[in-house]
Amino acid sequence: MSAVTVIYALLFYIATAILVIGVVRKIFIYARTPQPLKIPTTPAPTTRLGVAARMVREVTVFESLFKSNKWTWLFGWIFHLCLFVELIWHLRYFTEPVLFFLPWLQWFINFTGYGMVLGLLGLWGRRFLVDRVRYISNLSDHLMLALLVGIGASGLAMKFLFHTDIVALKAFFLGLMSFSLQPLPTDPALLVHLTLVATLMIIFPISKLLHAPGVFFSPTRNQVDNSREKRWVAGWSAAIDNTKKAAG
Repeated sequence: MSAVTVIYALLFYIATAILVIGVVRKIFIYARTPQPLKIPTTPAPTTRLGVAARMVREVTVFESLFKSNKWTWLFGWIFHLCLFVELIWHLRYFTEPVLFFLPWLQWFINFTGYGMVLGLLGLWGRRFLVDRVRYISNLSDHLMLALLVGIGASGLAMKFLFHTDIVALKAFFLGLMSFSLQPLPTDPALLVHLTLVATLMIIFPISKLLHAPGVFFSPTRNQVDNSREKRWVAGWSAAIDNTKKAAG
């Protein structure tokens, strides 16, 4: 077994553990964070069903971003849509036999890599061209965008410039899942791509990319606008009231 195979196997075991534990920990923190105020962004739904519909629109078509800035919405939506399709497509490396619906994505995959990079470059460009966005942008914002662009660009290089042995690559990842190491192809484009992906997995739990699960816990999005009909009592406040009543 080559040293490269062992190193990358250990890297992905560690990166996966950090990603899963870190994201679960953050979700647990989000779920336990008090929401002391009723602050849904208006106009807001007045029923739980309306809140669910609003959340679906928010995570699929980025409704609030569309209302805010059309160019940011366009680049952001293109990037996220292409990223989602690419993630689904990459399931072929972890399943045997391949899931029945994956061949249906074959045509879209010809464009999603370009769409990811184009969307990211558009989002990155606004951090230089828009004064108010440039003012609040820091080094970590640029490094995160550079990392994502690098992942997309190295993926395109693997597909169109340096053809990777896909069969051997799939065998490597299937071997990781069954704790049976298989040789990893060592072409440079693949190693760069895998290194960047593992880096993203490691830093994801401590990055701004946590808006992915965080949006579901945002009180401006997940609260019902019924403050006139029903008194809002935060969980921690109700616990204090109950303690006072018990003591009195």
